[in-house]
Amino acid sequence: MEALVQVKEQIKIFVQECNDERSLELLDLLATGKMLRSKLILKIAGETPEALRLCAVVEMIHAASLLHDDVIDEADTRRGKPSINALFDNKTAIMFGDILYSKAFTELSQMDRKIAYNVANAVTLLSIGEMHDVALTDTFNSDYKKYLDMIYKKTASLIEASAASAAILAGRDEEKYALYGKNLGLAFQMIDDILDITQDSATLGKPAMLDFVEGKVTIPYLLLHQRLGDKQKLENLYKKELTQEESDWIKHQMEVTDALADSISQAQALGNEAINVLHDENNPELIMIMKAMIEREF
Repeated sequence: MEALVQVKEQIKIFVQECNDERSLELLDLLATGKMLRSKLILKIAGETPEALRLCAVVEMIHAASLLHDDVIDEADTRRGKPSINALFDNKTAIMFGDILYSKAFTELSQMDRKIAYNVANAVTLLSIGEMHDVALTDTFNSDYKKYLDMIYKKTASLIEASAASAAILAGRDEEKYALYGKNLGLAFQMIDDILDITQDSATLGKPAMLDFVEGKVTIPYLLLHQRLGDKQKLENLYKKELTQEESDWIKHQMEVTDALADSISQAQALGNEAINVLHDENNPELIMIMKAMIEREF
C-alpha cells in the first residue's frame, strides 16, 4: 500500500477509536491536500509504523487548523470541494476541528517526549500565527518583521516540527532538519504570496491579487511600499476591489522597483540555505523538493 494511503488509513483508525459515527462521516467529506508534511516525515524517517502514526497526528492537526481557518475566512470551498462550514455550519466545523485536535494530542501523548513537545509547541505557535494573521488585516501593515513572524508561526512552525520530529525518529541531526523544515515553510508561503500576483485567475483557481483585496500585505507589497515615493497611493488601494488599471499599476511598480524580483530572491535564499544545510545528509529527494519549489516559473 502506498505510504500516503497508509497515512489516511491511520487517520481513519484514530477517528474510529473516538467511537462517533458523525466524526467518521465528516472525515469522509474532508478534502485531501498534497500532504506535504507527511511526505517530508516519510522522506526523513522512512515508512515505519512510528512515522506513519506521526504523519497521521500532524495531518489531523493541519486539517483541524484548516477547519477553523475556513470559519474565520467564511470560505465556501477547500481544495475545490465544499468546506465543512458551507456543507453544514460553523459550529460543526469548529467542533469537528476540536475533535481532530484532541485525538491528535491524545496520540501525541503516547510518543517520544521530545517529539510530543516539538509538535505541541508548534500548534501553540500556529494558533498564535492565525490570530496575528487576522489582526494584520485590520490596517495596512508595513512592518516586514510582523509579516515574517506571522508566516513562520502560521505556516512554517508545524513543517519545522514535522521535519525535526522525523529526524528524531530516524536518529538524524534534529537541528539540520528543523532548519530545512522551517525554511521550506517560509519559502512555500512566500512563493504562494508571490504567485497570487504573477499568475492569472485561471491558473490560481481564484481571482488574481486577491490577497491584497482581502487585507493581506504580503512580501511583494511590503517591499513595494518601502520603495515607493507615493506610499499613499498603494495604501489607498488596500482592501479595495481593484480595477484592471489599478492592478496593472501595482504590477508595473513591482517590476520597476524590483519588489517582485527581490521577493523571489528572498524565497530562493531560504531554499538554498536549507539545501546547503542538508549537503552531507545524503537525502537528494529533499533537495529536489526544495529546488522544484524555488526554481519554478513565476
